[in-house]
Amino acid sequence: MTRVRTVLLPPALAIVFAALLCAVALLITGDSPLTALRVMITQVGAGTTAVDIVNSAAIYYIAGLAVAIGFQMKLFNIGIEGQFRVAACVAAIVGGALVLPPVVHALVIIVVGALTGALWAAVPALLRAYRGVSEVISTIMLNAAAGGLIAYLISTDSFGVLQGNNISTDPIEPSGHVPGVSFGDAGTIFGMVFVAAALGLAYGFMLNRTRFGFELKASGESPTAATAGGVDARRMVLVALLLSGAMAGLVGLPELLGRDFAYTLTSPQGYGFTGIAVALLGRNHPVGIALGALLWAFLDKSALALDNVGVPREIVLIMQGSVVLSVIVAYEIVRRYELAAEQRRVAAQLRTIPATPAEVSS
Repeated sequence: MTRVRTVLLPPALAIVFAALLCAVALLITGDSPLTALRVMITQVGAGTTAVDIVNSAAIYYIAGLAVAIGFQMKLFNIGIEGQFRVAACVAAIVGGALVLPPVVHALVIIVVGALTGALWAAVPALLRAYRGVSEVISTIMLNAAAGGLIAYLISTDSFGVLQGNNISTDPIEPSGHVPGVSFGDAGTIFGMVFVAAALGLAYGFMLNRTRFGFELKASGESPTAATAGGVDARRMVLVALLLSGAMAGLVGLPELLGRDFAYTLTSPQGYGFTGIAVALLGRNHPVGIALGALLWAFLDKSALALDNVGVPREIVLIMQGSVVLSVIVAYEIVRRYELAAEQRRVAAQLRTIPATPAEVSS
């Protein structure tokens, strides 16, 4: 019961606080919070919104998992953004240049994306492991470098082709597509949604059922104790950041293999930073991250209907920002509450222990 409360209570408190803050903001501007909520919920059943929420949640989920792997070792891989964008670009280039049998073609693209993400994360991993350079600084700098590299790769002088007013890589042949589940006019769920679910299961299994997962969590809790127990701290830093980068390399593939089939100058950005918020909201737990991804996707997609009733869409940004800030505070409040409760339980147990004859005589 305590474990469930510790996991679920902080996100719940953060969401409630963010909702109250948005309600106050709406009341100040003269809008009705109930109207805004009703419109957002109603929007889920309109058009392709429900399918769009699921598709976006899968992308956010993979990004959240990538961040969570680093968080398990107290490593802040803020470079998910650059890693996923470079990986998606390289995977699109390779996928567009190859003609392979179905399934094999898609698998090659997925492997290329994961390897590219891992290689891009290898630079900060090596710097952190062997030179002690903060991964926050190095990954932020590599995010900027990623934009320049992508611009070079998809230029017409390299691998890009002119498509109207846009520049993109060569289209990926149908053999490299990952088929989705069609719901007619309601849209098509990306096939990579099921890959995202499998990645979540693999992440949970790794953390809770493998020696590596135990060493990963132990190194994050206390590097000194883990080293004393025989864990190679340097190796754990390398492996954790490489795994995080490999997971990040898959973030852009649901859209690449399920909708766009090429990487362009206007391909989506920002998923890496969303993944940080989702991982925080889900407290690095695979189920918690999934719920956080669904909530974030719901806020993103259902907010489109707010303009129809005159409510500013920016109210969703306020709620998302409030969730990120308040969830950190909520975790600390709940942690202190649980610590105080544990101290009271221990004190109560000590009072019930009968005194020894020596203590009585003294």
